[in-house]
Amino acid sequence: MTETIDIAEVAKRSGLPASTLRYYEEKGLIQSTGRRGLRRLFDSSVLQHLALISLGRFAGFSLEEIAALFTPDGPKIDRDLLLAKADELDNNIQRIMAIRDGLRHAAECRAPSHFECPKFQRLLRAAGKGKLKNPRKSGGKTR
Repeated sequence: MTETIDIAEVAKRSGLPASTLRYYEEKGLIQSTGRRGLRRLFDSSVLQHLALISLGRFAGFSLEEIAALFTPDGPKIDRDLLLAKADELDNNIQRIMAIRDGLRHAAECRAPSHFECPKFQRLLRAAGKGKLKNPRKSGGKTR
């Protein structure tokens, strides 16, 4: 039999605030097993679910994408989805490295003004065309 722990202990062990745990439960990502007074109770296996959710969030998956991983039989990880996310991360890394290199060049550039530096001008043009957008997905809560 697995251990039952209350929401305060889950929060302590996972490092997530109780409000996030309640939000994840509301979204169907985790399930409580009952209550002890006003406190929700969880099976200790919830900690592994929360670790998977945290890993997914860190990798840039939306909560909706993460929720799709959970089935009644347990987590089912879509390998194609993982490969697509890895490709997306590769693209973001390349873009961020180009920005980093441009900023370093601008910091060290000997041109009298940054606006006279061709490399800085290219960086400005890219920004002006919206090519430097934040890679994080917008919309919805990001707890």
